[in-house]
Amino acid sequence: MIEQLLNWDSSLFLYLNSFHTDFLDNFFWIVTQTKTWIPLYITFIFFIIKTKKQEAAWILLGLILTVVIADQVASSILKELVGRFRPSRDPALSGLVHIVNNYTGGKFGFVSSHAANSFAFALFSSLIIKNRMYAFVIFLWAFINAYSRIYLGVHYPLDIIGGIMVGFIAVWIVYALLKRYQPVIFKSNKYKPKLSQRIWNSEKLILFIVALSFLTIFVFILLQKYVLQ
Repeated sequence: MIEQLLNWDSSLFLYLNSFHTDFLDNFFWIVTQTKTWIPLYITFIFFIIKTKKQEAAWILLGLILTVVIADQVASSILKELVGRFRPSRDPALSGLVHIVNNYTGGKFGFVSSHAANSFAFALFSSLIIKNRMYAFVIFLWAFINAYSRIYLGVHYPLDIIGGIMVGFIAVWIVYALLKRYQPVIFKSNKYKPKLSQRIWNSEKLILFIVALSFLTIFVFILLQKYVLQ
């Protein structure tokens, strides 16, 4: 049963990894870089400090703890415990995997740290901000970020699914702790901008930064493709 599941996983990976172009190579290479999303993280911190002044320290501490749990369980525990080769390093798939910029990642891939961290951030921040549009955009961001790992050839789909589960469990643990000891954090956000007539309140600013980050990626790709070469 497990062997059959792994075979299906490998087949699905090869199918998804086979769809590649020069444009997508550049796009997903930039998407997968942590530094690409620094504006998003800074904006979230700004939003929390501005709208949750009393609880900001606890929220940011909770976010850090969530990401640390997700990252360490994925990277330091499960990868070594399970010991499943990344597709980019799997001898059985030699010559079949599309790899970008010769990037192959570490030896083992189950579970994906990118997926664990991205979905942990998406779920935790959604519980704090309580905005449907933000939740939609941030989970779309998490999905694209996680999918980039399949595109780059360094994770199987099951690695991604496992990473998502680890991220959600990490959020559940921290959420339970904060809900018990700091329940005010998860009450409805009653923040009102001082100038309600302004177009950009803090929630829209976060959406704007996410959109701007993606626009920056496309501009960078176009410059690299048509100007810098």
